[in-house]
Amino acid sequence: MPLTLFEKIWNSHRIIEGENQPDLIYIDRIFLHERTGSFALKSLKERGLSVKNPKHVFATMDHIIDTFPGRGDETLMPGGKKFITTMRYLAKEFNITLFDIDDPRHGISHLISAEQGITLPGSIVTCPDSHTCTLGALGAIGWGVGSSDCEHALATTTLSGIKPKQMKVTFNGKLNEGVNPKDMMLHLIEKYSASGGSGYAIEFSGDTIHMMPIENRFTLCNMAVEFSAFTGIIAPDQKVFKYLKDRPYSPTNNWSENIKHWKCLASDDNAVFDKYIEINASDIYPSVTWGLSPEESIPINGKIPRANNLTNHEKNKDMASTLEYMGLKNGQSLMGLPIDAAFIGSCTNARLTDLRSAAKILKNNKISPNIKAICTPGSADVKKQAEQEGIDKIFKDAGFQWREPGCSLCFYAGGEGFLPQQRVITSTNRNFRGRQGNGVRSHLASPVTVAASAIAGKIVPPQTITKQ
Repeated sequence: MPLTLFEKIWNSHRIIEGENQPDLIYIDRIFLHERTGSFALKSLKERGLSVKNPKHVFATMDHIIDTFPGRGDETLMPGGKKFITTMRYLAKEFNITLFDIDDPRHGISHLISAEQGITLPGSIVTCPDSHTCTLGALGAIGWGVGSSDCEHALATTTLSGIKPKQMKVTFNGKLNEGVNPKDMMLHLIEKYSASGGSGYAIEFSGDTIHMMPIENRFTLCNMAVEFSAFTGIIAPDQKVFKYLKDRPYSPTNNWSENIKHWKCLASDDNAVFDKYIEINASDIYPSVTWGLSPEESIPINGKIPRANNLTNHEKNKDMASTLEYMGLKNGQSLMGLPIDAAFIGSCTNARLTDLRSAAKILKNNKISPNIKAICTPGSADVKKQAEQEGIDKIFKDAGFQWREPGCSLCFYAGGEGFLPQQRVITSTNRNFRGRQGNGVRSHLASPVTVAASAIAGKIVPPQTITKQ
């Protein structure tokens, strides 16, 4: 029977096939962070249970920590220090590998799981974080779970789950100038809604994907969860094999045999998907969100839809509330809308290629006066490489704050945030109410759009700066 890539991996990890109930699946690697991972470990300890395979469990500090230079365990989040010290203590007690704040391998969980070679093609990796789907770019199943499921995986190396339906999203053609994978996902979600992927595992394919650098593929898979998908995945190819070679946790023996196996990780030619979506890359333009969901986005030169064009009364009502929160109006254009702040970071867009692309826009430019601009690299390794290339100097000369790695202003939990009603253009993945601080108005965009807008002091496409 022909199978999709997801089905091949899922089936190979199935321990027990459920009849009218979930399958029992073997988990290869478990990744924790200090916010939710500490809960899972604490619960294990209280129940007198152990971690079944400590060598396959890894942890980092990313959600609660501050990103200011010279940081320590103290954090702006009330009670935040307790998360950090608890994770440190429990990681030692359970003998699991911790990438602590001062560790040169430290960073956001989904970035360093890939950077360190912890995630490999054909594996299943779980983490108590919804953006674990990022790891699908390596041809793996990234499975985001809650703390209780994570606790079960820690104790048993298994999880129960119902196999999702299969969706194939194909991008073909050449991308327009200034278009980034972030724009691709905003386009997809805007066209098919934020719930369009619900109940599906999504395989991204097409010549646009094939030509894409590996780091850009991480952005696509990262935002599969914003489409409500179970996960996103891309068949591994030579770019993936090259990326993983000589990573600290990558296999050191029989490398050619591993590649031979990984090359088999592709959907069969006649595999049947439950749903197909095809997108012409030339239809995608630099995009920005106007509302409180990634689906509420438009091309920068477009206009906010008019509420009276919606047939559903509740949607009209929700849209009115959204526009009031965002300080916007029906039919308004976002082009030229003044901003107060700009942020480049997060597990979506804080890799080296993201920073390089933004630096090309910022070089020999200054951000607009009175704009607060912050860049937070995704990992210590990204930060180090960026500094070796002089990217940090370009950001700082332009007026950006250059920070330490972490989730930073992507995730507000009472720690650092922007001010109420400030308008922020951000490379993060979520624009929910209060996501970057109470009352903050967040507009999602690609790193190059964020950089260009910071220079202009208003929302503009990257071409506005590059063509000056």
